[in-house]
Amino acid sequence: MSQISKKQKEARAKIDRSRTYPLKDAIEIVKDASYCKFDETVDVAVRLGVDPRHADQMVRGAVVLPNGLGKEVRVLVFAKGEKEKEARDAGADYVGAEDLVAKIQEGWFDFDMAIATPDMMGVVGKIGKLLGPRGLMPNPKVGTVTFDIERSVKECKAGKVEYRVEKAGIVHAPVGKLSFATENLSENILALIEALLKAKPSAAKGTYIRKISLSSTMGPGIGLDVADVSSQLT
Repeated sequence: MSQISKKQKEARAKIDRSRTYPLKDAIEIVKDASYCKFDETVDVAVRLGVDPRHADQMVRGAVVLPNGLGKEVRVLVFAKGEKEKEARDAGADYVGAEDLVAKIQEGWFDFDMAIATPDMMGVVGKIGKLLGPRGLMPNPKVGTVTFDIERSVKECKAGKVEYRVEKAGIVHAPVGKLSFATENLSENILALIEALLKAKPSAAKGTYIRKISLSSTMGPGIGLDVADVSSQLT
């Protein structure tokens, strides 16, 4: 079992694990508890009242964070003809078809998001087993299989985050960098929670948003007051 460093102990000491915190207070504490020299990513974990083993309780989608992710997003587009030009004009980093498939089959994955036109999915399907486990497979449910290439590329570049509930009923998603202003992180978090509420399956019963926690890359998790978060969405 790995030992906890002095800095980790000091960070944990700043958080009362027996309580939950209002959103903006929690963000300030996460910032204050940071001891790393790099700009950590801030992540949110949301426990939902769903059982993802049932198809009618799956929660999956995407949301464009109003203040972005604080990093450059490398976008790859599978397209041909006019759509290839549209992708390049929109700012895609890599555009191609069979040539990109071959490159990926050789082990190249220097991109963060992949988009494809519907007519290219037959080609992209050949590398589904390579893209899928890395969360890079284009999917119409999150808007990355589309003929509206310009819009999709710009959304990805602007800070589009895909989310999918895991087996334990938890959604994990990045919401920005620790260097972001508290207000900007708050807006991003609220945008994610609002998207999850809109994606609530009709089959979900009881309390839907059960628990929300916030953490930085190396920092401890801190529980958010769900009622406080909900009050800011109404």
